Amino acid sequence: MVDQYTPQPPQPQYQQNYAPTPQPGMPQQYAPANQDVTLGDWVLTIFLTAIPLVGFIMLFVWGFGSSTPESKKNWARATLIWYVIGVIVSILFAVFFGALIIAAIQNGGTSYYRF
Repeated sequence: MVDQYTPQPPQPQYQQNYAPTPQPGMPQQYAPANQDVTLGDWVLTIFLTAIPLVGFIMLFVWGFGSSTPESKKNWARATLIWYVIGVIVSILFAVFFGALIIAAIQNGGTSYYRF
């Protein structure tokens, strides 16, 4: 029988580990999500996007890169969305006016209204 006066083996001491344990496949360090983008960074960003092919490629790099600040990443994605909208509208205009020109050529250049 065990009573309160009999020595007991020491109970293990458990420590709370508040530091997150790294999981396999996860990066060890994270960049701050809200880095400030300076005025000089924006000037360089707009300059690079003005270069025809380089700007288009850089929008993908900034929009989907992991080390890009959140504000620049959102701006690059929004700009790419506007590029897609512009291409779609341009194609629609080209089809519409192309069909109009083809119809005018097939009609012999005459109008439907004869005076």
